[in-house]
Amino acid sequence: MNLALMAGLLLAYTGMLGLCLGLERYYKQLKQPAPAPVVLRALRCAGWMALVASYACCVQAWGTAMGSVAWFGNLSLAALALVFMLPYTPRLLVLLAGSSWVVLGIAAIG
Repeated sequence: MNLALMAGLLLAYTGMLGLCLGLERYYKQLKQPAPAPVVLRALRCAGWMALVASYACCVQAWGTAMGSVAWFGNLSLAALALVFMLPYTPRLLVLLAGSSWVVLGIAAIG
């Protein structure tokens, strides 16, 4: 699989996770105390930046027309995974986001 496509999917997942954790009620599901409003704003901003970077990766891999379609597919897949896992394993979501970047780095080296 192309590294740009994998990075696009991981960025879409990370962006969706950032937008999700940018809301106080979902952040509290991690069994953490309520964060400061600055932290929530930073998570939302990071989520949007990750989604823009995801779009850039998809456009780089597929071109503008097909990259846009692939980006919407990545967004749908990332949101679906997030929605199904959030009620049951909220801490695993964050662990999955962090460990997947390590796997992508190893794939890029090898």
